[in-house]
Amino acid sequence: MVTPTTAYTKLTALLEKSGLFTPDQIHELLNLQQQSGRAITDVVAEQGYAREDQFLEALAKAMGIPFVRLADVSIESHVLERLSTKAIFQYNVIPIAADNGTLRVATHDPFHPGLIDALRMASGNRVRLALSPSADIAKAATKFYGVGADTLERMIQDDRIELAPEGDLKKDLSEVDQEASVVKFVNQIIWEAYQDRATDIHLEPMETSLRIRYRIDGVLHQTPVPAHLKRFQASIISRIKVMANMDIAEKRLPQDGRISLKIRGEDIDVRVSTMPTVYGESVSLRLLMRHSGLTGLDKLGLVEHDEKILKKLITKPHGILLVTGPTGSGKSTSLYAWLHTINSIDKRIITIEEPIEYEMAGINQIQVRSEIGLSFAVGLRHILRQDPDVIMVGEIRDRETAEIAIRAALTGHLVFSTLHTNDAAGAVTRLVDMGIEPFLVASSVEGLIAQRLVRRLCKTCRHRIEPDESFLSSVGFPLERLAEGGIYEAVGCDECRGTGFVGRTGIYEIIVVNDRIRPLIVARASATEIRNTAMAQGLKPLRYDGWTKVLAGITTVEEVLRVSEDNEDLAET
Repeated sequence: MVTPTTAYTKLTALLEKSGLFTPDQIHELLNLQQQSGRAITDVVAEQGYAREDQFLEALAKAMGIPFVRLADVSIESHVLERLSTKAIFQYNVIPIAADNGTLRVATHDPFHPGLIDALRMASGNRVRLALSPSADIAKAATKFYGVGADTLERMIQDDRIELAPEGDLKKDLSEVDQEASVVKFVNQIIWEAYQDRATDIHLEPMETSLRIRYRIDGVLHQTPVPAHLKRFQASIISRIKVMANMDIAEKRLPQDGRISLKIRGEDIDVRVSTMPTVYGESVSLRLLMRHSGLTGLDKLGLVEHDEKILKKLITKPHGILLVTGPTGSGKSTSLYAWLHTINSIDKRIITIEEPIEYEMAGINQIQVRSEIGLSFAVGLRHILRQDPDVIMVGEIRDRETAEIAIRAALTGHLVFSTLHTNDAAGAVTRLVDMGIEPFLVASSVEGLIAQRLVRRLCKTCRHRIEPDESFLSSVGFPLERLAEGGIYEAVGCDECRGTGFVGRTGIYEIIVVNDRIRPLIVARASATEIRNTAMAQGLKPLRYDGWTKVLAGITTVEEVLRVSEDNEDLAET
């Protein structure tokens, strides 16, 4: 048996041999490690002495064992079966190879007391270690065993499952440790989604499985789940309904609820919706980070020309400014950015929203509550009695709301709102179709913005390619612009979790309603006529802005095609 003194001496020698630390740093590191009881790898990384991968690579060399990046390793199924799920997650390890009765196991903490003996007993094989970053191991474990696999195994071993008492729903999930299995599994689902930057979680009952998908940067990704998850479908869905204050006995009707919680100190609202399907209730969770969504005008992805136009529009004394686009195109984020830009002590700003997605200091925000009669129209009518300078209406959905918004604009208020239309010019015809007189639209509307969101290429792994000019020509890309920059494709790496993309940015088209546009509105001109007139005055269509971002290496041609309409005019005017 190795005594603590011997272990200390051995660790000291290995740290010296790594060549990364001075004697004083080694002494300090070992003191910190003994005081905290943490793995030396964690202490090195947390104290900033070296990156985890850098330290483990040097340590592996000093120990004479392999250092592996698990993203580059293919692990056969029979190897994964050598260790139980419990051992995998308890020791944060993963088996990577087996040969002649010897199991090679990746760990980030080779000095864990009794690790090799424990793994030998669990696997029935001789064990040899390899070093790999903890994030690699966790990602591989989720990939091969599924999210919450360790929790599910305990659930299978239990004779029965009981939901924990409701308790404090504001508990910080990063600090949750000892909880009932179902509770912990639901928390792991939300925690995993948070780490992956997901905006939505979908639990979808299939005939023989429970599928879990996350929407990340606007695209759905299926997450691996344990094989027997379907068995616990009812308990998992019931737990979510308890957290959202829903009726767990009602499974025949759709329900809506809300969960308030914290993750790493950040307040998060989770909007929950259930829908009965043939194989059980489908559950959708929308994650709203209350403060992280706030951004300035300069962070929206506007080109310099468009940003100057928008700054003029949002600082006008009165009128309506409408942003258009489908669900999930970033309209609310744009509205908040406008409010953030003009928010000042001398402006009274009031909003009415459904829901309030981000809380903003210095702004009066009202939540629509249709169950008690507080609709957009009712709220807006009362806002006008509150002496506002700027009003933000989450969405113009009906004629009554549109009429009040226009009246507000004509009586000296600046109004921001959204409409669901495909392009900027379509907002005019939508208002007229709602029953608003064209002359009122022409008198009140100052600007129309259409937008979409495209995924940003990961700067770490993006790859420049030679453009296929025949393909570009077929999708309307202006080949004469190729000299402006390069074209890149998505690859995938650890930084972007293999997707090739990190975050999103906007593409825009902006119509300023001026003296050439207003007569067309009064004459009930079509959206095409309005659009063509705007283009003759310099309007750059959505795809033109998209191609600009492609040539800047921000996104890909495929992304622009994915979010924009085929029939849009692609030519530069």
